[in-house]
Amino acid sequence: MSAGLGGGLGSQRGDLPLMADVNVTSLVDVMLVLLIIFMVTAPMLQRGVEVNLPVSRRAPQISSERVFVTVPLSFRSDRKVWLGEEAVALTVLAERVRQTLDGKADKSVFVRGDGAVQLQELIEVMDRLKDGGVEKVGLLAKLPGER
Repeated sequence: MSAGLGGGLGSQRGDLPLMADVNVTSLVDVMLVLLIIFMVTAPMLQRGVEVNLPVSRRAPQISSERVFVTVPLSFRSDRKVWLGEEAVALTVLAERVRQTLDGKADKSVFVRGDGAVQLQELIEVMDRLKDGGVEKVGLLAKLPGER
């Protein structure tokens, strides 16, 4: 009788020890299978946005000094930009830039474009600048609130 009162339930189970360890082998197997499924399906779920990118002619890289080229909104109709203080037709822009940058060490040009000028039009101007020997083209913008 004393064995039943003092021993509790442990004496009725027999001599089996209690297991306090968690079996993680099956958990690791399931996680590896889920990881493989995720790695296979993730690239299929990625979607992109179709964009009609502007086209640029390939031109050899060139250089320019601090020269400002302004592309006004009227560029769409008359195809003229401002090289410094002079209006220049797009067809002769490369030669005029080449003459302007002749002998200058820094062959950079800064382009200012009207906000309504399309990106394709700016790229056409930059292609002509590259044809004229410009190495770096900087795009100028104004800060919000600036006039």
